[in-house]
Amino acid sequence: MEILSGRTIIHPIDLERTIRFYRDGLRLGVAREFGSGSNRGVVFFAGGGLLEVVGETGPGDAEHLSSGSGPAVALWFQVRDAGATVAELGRRGVAVVRQPVLEPWGLIEAWVDDPDGIRIHIVEVPADHPLRRDLRDLDES
Repeated sequence: MEILSGRTIIHPIDLERTIRFYRDGLRLGVAREFGSGSNRGVVFFAGGGLLEVVGETGPGDAEHLSSGSGPAVALWFQVRDAGATVAELGRRGVAVVRQPVLEPWGLIEAWVDDPDGIRIHIVEVPADHPLRRDLRDLDES
């Protein structure tokens, strides 16, 4: 299988509320918009990936999602400075679930939730973390 591109797709419970959250709260840039009404969709730039918010869930889908039987979804957004990002989000009215914490695996992570409860990890990669180093030379012997 050859993957040319990828994106995360969210079918929110309240389409307009969720679009406002990602557009106005997180201020993600819009890559494209399409459709109208309940078939409306907005594709946002999210770092090196794309996030598509499209259509509302149907009545049966809302119960499925709230029952916990649906797939777990979380988003991971890398930022330059987690503390500054969380402060900026707070000024815009975005509730911060968890302030930045240095995790045992070496990343600094904060959490916010979108209007449907999807957890968003706001991640800072410290300068000395292995994700910042080019390890290709270590493999050559």
